[in-house]
Amino acid sequence: MWKIIVGFVIFAAIVMYVLSKAGGSVDMSGEKHGGDALHAPAEAPAAAPAAPAPAK
Repeated sequence: MWKIIVGFVIFAAIVMYVLSKAGGSVDMSGEKHGGDALHAPAEAPAAAPAAPAPAK
């Protein structure tokens, strides 16, 4: 039983060390799908073309 507790404490210490070295940039939310999976910011949509001149 004591081996489980010691193993957990060692594992928790390693996890805390890794998280502290990574700063706040660790994403713990899991696998992403759809729109959340984008890594680059979306480009702004192109401006609509000007309306054609009225025919005379």
